[in-house]
Amino acid sequence: MLAVGTDGMLLIVKGAPEAVLALCGTMGGTALDASGRAAVVARATALAADGVRSVAIASLPWTGAAHNLVAADAVGLTFDGLCTFSDPPKPSAPAAVARLLAAGVRVIILSGDDPLVVARLAKLVGMPEQRAITGSQLSILSRAALRVRVRNTDVFARLAPDQKVRVVEALRWNGAIVGFMGDGVNDAPALKAADVGLSVASATAVARAAADMILLKSDLAVVADGIEEGRRTFANIMKYLRMGASSNFGNMLSMAAASLFLPFLPMLATQILLNNLLYDLSEIGIPFDNVRPEDLAQPPHWRLNDIVRFAGVMGPLSSAFDLATFGLLYLVFQTSPEEFRTGRFIESIVTQTLVVFLIRTRGRAWRDMPNPKLTASTLGALALALVIPFSPLGAWFGFAAPPWHVMAALGAVVTVYLATAELIKPLAMNSVLKLATSAKPPRRLARHRAGN
Repeated sequence: MLAVGTDGMLLIVKGAPEAVLALCGTMGGTALDASGRAAVVARATALAADGVRSVAIASLPWTGAAHNLVAADAVGLTFDGLCTFSDPPKPSAPAAVARLLAAGVRVIILSGDDPLVVARLAKLVGMPEQRAITGSQLSILSRAALRVRVRNTDVFARLAPDQKVRVVEALRWNGAIVGFMGDGVNDAPALKAADVGLSVASATAVARAAADMILLKSDLAVVADGIEEGRRTFANIMKYLRMGASSNFGNMLSMAAASLFLPFLPMLATQILLNNLLYDLSEIGIPFDNVRPEDLAQPPHWRLNDIVRFAGVMGPLSSAFDLATFGLLYLVFQTSPEEFRTGRFIESIVTQTLVVFLIRTRGRAWRDMPNPKLTASTLGALALALVIPFSPLGAWFGFAAPPWHVMAALGAVVTVYLATAELIKPLAMNSVLKLATSAKPPRRLARHRAGN
């Protein structure tokens, strides 16, 4: 850059010590020879070993007219000295890195700083000790060679902006889902190249514009919290999908089969709508449900076959008990159409809502208790569903209270269904686990720590 001083204009250059020294011819009024350059480099190396970043400063009196600077202008400079910066990691960084590593997230540092500074930083935050790859080493690697090196290298130093992009692209080509976190102008290209670009509120305007997400708090622990919350949300969404897919598939089979022998509709339209409304109310608590630690330990993956297989096991099971209910109501007890629909409504809503306590976990239901909010929403909706048919509103919906012995039989059907579902559940869950095991290894999230 050009600056105006008391003696006129001055060209000032700053950058990595080795790069700036190559442009300098003098230091302290004398010629800068090889021994002088070695002394400066040794000093910068000693500082780097202590975790202190060094930026070299050089200048040159400017006598011509001001213009846009080019590389040819920065020759014959005078070396003025080193500016040093101490940038220790936040106290929370080691714990955050440990959480990410434990969660199957690969942590990578991409920086423009000295290799010794970056290596020391990696050691301080708890990353495995390793030798950093520098930008000069990376520049001679082919695209194929870089894709191989990034598989086992987590520390990169002295990188130019385009080299950060090369690393991100190599990771993505290897199948990784890459999240890049940066706050400087030099990070903008890599922020755009990553699957998810993360920046902070205090970052440069260019970095914020290039990022997909802006973190309001500059702390790696926020990223770890976000990953954990995302996995918890995904796990609970899968509970909803498993519950909905198996229930809807079973109902479809049941209604199709009932239409073959019943001389009347098994449920009226208003009763079906009421059933669906109460069913949806019961699921309000699912987003707040607890998630097993093993579901948070590795990155989750969307697999449609998981849902299909689960519905293929649990759907026909519920349909079988629906048909048993139809047989009891129509053939055994010979109920009226109104009593039949009431019994069908009760059996349907009870089995649909209570089964969430079973299929929400791979373990046994009594060993993995649900969140109180899920319990409250489920039991609250169920209580409302059991009250309506026997209240004055029941007649408006076309309900008629069945005799007590019919209700007792329905209770037995529901109890046997829930017990059978709990026993068969491992078959549906194991098919999901087997599919996940046979799939390709989970992709890992790479993270960048901003550097110059």
